[in-house]
Amino acid sequence: MLISISDFIGRFHPVLVHLPIGILLFAVLLYFLSRREKYKAVMLATGIALFWGMWSAIASAISGFLLSKTAEYEQPLLSRHQWLGIATAAAAILAWYLHRKQVKYVQWILLVLAVLIIVTGHLGGSLTHGSDYLTKSFAASGSSATEVTQKPIPDVQQAIVYSDIIQPILQNKCYSCHGATKQKGKLRLDSPDFIIQGGKTGKTIMAGNADESELLKRIALSHENKKHMPPKEKPQLTKDEVALLHWWISNGADFKKRTAELSQPEKIKPVLAALQSGKKNEQNEETYIPEAPVEKADEVVITKLKERGVSVVPVAQGSHYLSASFVAVDTVTQADMELLNKIGKQLVWLKMPYINSAVGVFAGIGKLTALTRLSLEHSSVTDADLLQLKTLANLQYLNVAGTGVTVKGLSQLSGLTRMKQVYVYQTGISSNDFSALKKLMPSVQIDTGGYRVPVLASDTTLVKPGNQ
Repeated sequence: MLISISDFIGRFHPVLVHLPIGILLFAVLLYFLSRREKYKAVMLATGIALFWGMWSAIASAISGFLLSKTAEYEQPLLSRHQWLGIATAAAAILAWYLHRKQVKYVQWILLVLAVLIIVTGHLGGSLTHGSDYLTKSFAASGSSATEVTQKPIPDVQQAIVYSDIIQPILQNKCYSCHGATKQKGKLRLDSPDFIIQGGKTGKTIMAGNADESELLKRIALSHENKKHMPPKEKPQLTKDEVALLHWWISNGADFKKRTAELSQPEKIKPVLAALQSGKKNEQNEETYIPEAPVEKADEVVITKLKERGVSVVPVAQGSHYLSASFVAVDTVTQADMELLNKIGKQLVWLKMPYINSAVGVFAGIGKLTALTRLSLEHSSVTDADLLQLKTLANLQYLNVAGTGVTVKGLSQLSGLTRMKQVYVYQTGISSNDFSALKKLMPSVQIDTGGYRVPVLASDTTLVKPGNQ
């Protein structure tokens, strides 16, 4: 099966919850409105609303009962919510029956029903989003019971790694699903004992072996994978946070040692320094524009490229660095590459989507060593062509979506240490290859797609022959 019964119920239960809330509260409103002489006509609608509200409340109670068997929630709170849900369904049945029989004083059961809906809904919100879900949006920054602000650490080398560095990460990004209130997969991460214990699938961390730890495996999964942690709709871990978790687990996942007691590879030192200074680690900034100034490009060359249909524009106002787009060009030639080479110092962004290329074009791209962004989506690029790009030491962004490249091809670029983002959806890279690719490029954000972007009226659409 593509989806388990519990996952199926989990996805549809929120819908079944909101139906009775909306319909029954609407029915109560209609009933009290119909008691006025001028609105007596809506009495019929009240009965219809109560009928459908009753059945949706029953369906909601049944789905909630089945969902509770996953044992992923705090039991006392779950029990109260469960019994109040059953009481709400029972009250809805009684309200519909009494209204149908036109029994006097039905308004009192309707008032009880409204109270039950509100209280039960509040408990359900507390189960799903935490007990402070109504107040945390209005609370001052850092005052939420489930969110903490990472304050600068005066002496990071003397900090207790778990309590001062790792626990705040887990609290901000993991506790909402794996804390005291809710335990998805029977996993809690809010204390050392629970972390060591693991969850339904076993150990969540393997001390000394970060790459084989289930925690980091789940974080590394595609956002569209249902096992990805945190869920894609929740705040994701930053690259620095992932690096710190990896470093801590690789050093034995000790809960008492200080930073100075753990080995510190070169790549983790700037991350630790950022914790002490309170500033973001600049090595992870995705600027894509070099800081060093550069002279203005040859206008004659730019004019010739524009005559070919190539868009050449500055990457920012007042900057001499350039972006070139071949979006209106079908085929890239050797002559085009010779022109690009003449503005190679200034060219930092290059976009060549949907293009067929002559022999030697990708070798020519490899000579454009100032490039920080390269877009080759839906182009003719192959694994062999990617080998020509190993020289692009400044490359931070690569888009090969919709091409035939594979993990083998991308592995040839694993030495590009400044790489930040790679887009690989609709390629020869399958979901089974994703873990292998993450191991090859552990610090790279790899986008596998799986989402849809709405087309706006302000968008322009490029239609090319043969690409229907």
